[in-house]
Amino acid sequence: MPERNSKRDRRRRTIDRRLRELKLLAKGAVDIDHPIMAHIIPIRRCNLSCTYCNEYDTFSPPVPLDTMLARVAELGRLKTGIITLSGGEPLLHPDLDDIIRGIRRHATLAGMITNGYLLTADRIARLNEAGLDYLQISIDNIMPDDVSKKSLKVLDKKLQLLSEHADFHVNINSVLGGGIHNPEDALTVGRRAMELGFTSTVGIIHDGDGQLRPLAERERKVFLEMKSFEKKHFSRVNGFQDKIANGEPSDWRCRAGSRYLYICENGLVHYCSQQRGFPAKPLEEYTIEDIRREYVTEKTCAPLCTISCVHQISYFDFFRGKQTRIVAPAPAPAEELVSIKVAQV
Repeated sequence: MPERNSKRDRRRRTIDRRLRELKLLAKGAVDIDHPIMAHIIPIRRCNLSCTYCNEYDTFSPPVPLDTMLARVAELGRLKTGIITLSGGEPLLHPDLDDIIRGIRRHATLAGMITNGYLLTADRIARLNEAGLDYLQISIDNIMPDDVSKKSLKVLDKKLQLLSEHADFHVNINSVLGGGIHNPEDALTVGRRAMELGFTSTVGIIHDGDGQLRPLAERERKVFLEMKSFEKKHFSRVNGFQDKIANGEPSDWRCRAGSRYLYICENGLVHYCSQQRGFPAKPLEEYTIEDIRREYVTEKTCAPLCTISCVHQISYFDFFRGKQTRIVAPAPAPAEELVSIKVAQV
């Protein structure tokens, strides 16, 4: 395993990352004709099978390295600021480190969303060396159950390794809704994250269509308690989540397909993970005209959407860019749709 960087090196990398964040914000403020964030899928397969998830299968091979690097370069052509690897489980990809290096050549920041199961001290050191900037793990409960195996009991040793070895920023996301049996577990997960020096967020899990699922009484109580920790950076709760918790639609301008892109394993651009099939255009054919069109397109699914990453990116432009094109998404041709087979526990 490569020798562990000193605290001084970690501090230097943190300062460098924050400077690049400021550069990204400044660029986003003056130029709206580029994506701020893209999620890209290097592999659809996952080593887990959480019952609420419709973003994985149990059989897909990894996207070849050359193909992934070409797609990352295309996102660079579109001047994408943050490229985040998602899945499936990205740590299953055999060439993950080379993909991260490619992202750092073409984008300002490199991120990854993982279930954390495959992390080791050596794997974390390799992610450091590759140049990863952000990593997020969602932990759904304290003890594994029939809904999710992403439990604090299983992952706590992985979190300790991250605390000791990671030079990148780590965020732990706890969740409410979506069939989670013990909502109070979210508080325990968040407190443990803070104890280890990570940031912590809370998410409200969408249903199978990525739509609104109001919180029950117990869940709402936990949600409000977590809000009280905002000054301690316990959770970045915003107005969107308040609306979701209350079962109310949100009035906002979704910039999916413009400021936010989701690129599936087939290389097609979609609005988000829950609207695969719209617009389903090959990334290499995506142009500034597509970005401008989707920027002003009102999505009919937006009022009841719970996809927080799209909310956050779209909020960047909440004060400008009125949406004047109202189009209800129509299904893409069958040969362009992504087929997702969800295994059940």
